[in-house]
Amino acid sequence: MYKVKDIVHGVMEDWIAKREGVGPDAPCAFLKKALTKKELAHIKFNYFKKGILGVYVDSSAWLYSFNLKKTDLLERLRKVESGIRDIRFRIGVIR
Repeated sequence: MYKVKDIVHGVMEDWIAKREGVGPDAPCAFLKKALTKKELAHIKFNYFKKGILGVYVDSSAWLYSFNLKKTDLLERLRKVESGIRDIRFRIGVIR
């Protein structure tokens, strides 16, 4: 028999992982498959809502670079996850 405490703990861990963009099915995992290591060092997953992927970029230079590559990046991401409709880049803090 399962304890309620263990079930609630497992559900909360899964919910937090999906919310923060970690795990094999999270949009953050899609980015790791579509970007190079150098590019990944300059971005941070922000949100995935209604097919729109929000990503923080650490500088205006990288924001410009990602916007130039947006069409190609969308194609690569759609191969991994067909539910992605658009990517929105914003300058933000990368930790």
